[in-house]
Amino acid sequence: MSKEQRAQVDAMLRQPRPEGPRSVEAMRAGFEALMAQMIVPGDIRTTRTTLGGRPALHVEPDDRPRAGTILYFHGGGWVFGSPETALSLTGHLVAKTGFEAYSPDYRLAPEHPFPAAIDDALSAYRALLDRGEDPSAIAFAGDSAGGGLAVTTCLAARDAGLPLPAAVVAFSPGLDATRTGASMDTKEGIDPIFTRGAVERTGAMYLAGADPHQPLLSPAVLADLTGFPPMLIQVGTNEILLDDSTRLAARAREAGVDVILDVTADVPHVFQAFAGVLDEADEALDRAALFLRQRVRAGGAARSCTT
Repeated sequence: MSKEQRAQVDAMLRQPRPEGPRSVEAMRAGFEALMAQMIVPGDIRTTRTTLGGRPALHVEPDDRPRAGTILYFHGGGWVFGSPETALSLTGHLVAKTGFEAYSPDYRLAPEHPFPAAIDDALSAYRALLDRGEDPSAIAFAGDSAGGGLAVTTCLAARDAGLPLPAAVVAFSPGLDATRTGASMDTKEGIDPIFTRGAVERTGAMYLAGADPHQPLLSPAVLADLTGFPPMLIQVGTNEILLDDSTRLAARAREAGVDVILDVTADVPHVFQAFAGVLDEADEALDRAALFLRQRVRAGGAARSCTT
């Protein structure tokens, strides 16, 4: 765990940005350029496909595949990002677990606000079930907005009467559209990526006037997590969304859910994307892969949505 590595990542993320609000197109291009710098493992194969009526990226290990599927939801504040921008994360999980993964290209705001992303994510999960995949061999995973989507898709699946997946892994998830977490203010300036103003702007694009006080938008403060599968939540101390994770973990514990809250000191939002550069990123991904291998079992009994 290198202070020098953490300092280099922090400095990279604090590089000067254009003054004033950026257009949606500029935000998307900037995020794509940033994520193109991340290291993607070489021992994977990617294929463009469709899942649940949306384009998707299928990621497979080069060899020694294991039975199991990760449904991975990319980050990007509901406004930018793609399966390709998250490939460093999806690829490392695939390489470390031996499971295949599907990363759906869900619709983005502001063109497609809430609940379009959840609808697309749920359609992707239905497609896996409809083709005969055992829910006990499927895990949801995602980062940032996609980490939030992993949680809210699980809520939507339960409410739709579907069997739930074997596990949920969320990296720095966005889980509170009300923005009431104390870390929104206490971590301002410490967070090298986000400000309250920035997340409120993209959040407003996703909300499009919807009331944020509902479980599918603010599960950290409003969701009933009864019957949820085991969850692993990883987050860094240097992010304004820290309390999204801590409050969801508390709600999960109160609902009798197996939950691991994995907090790493002095690292930024979705630090796992810096695998190969930051020791903490590699170690966190190792822990996530172990969690998935322990929980995803092909041929096991399905978890009932009515638990």
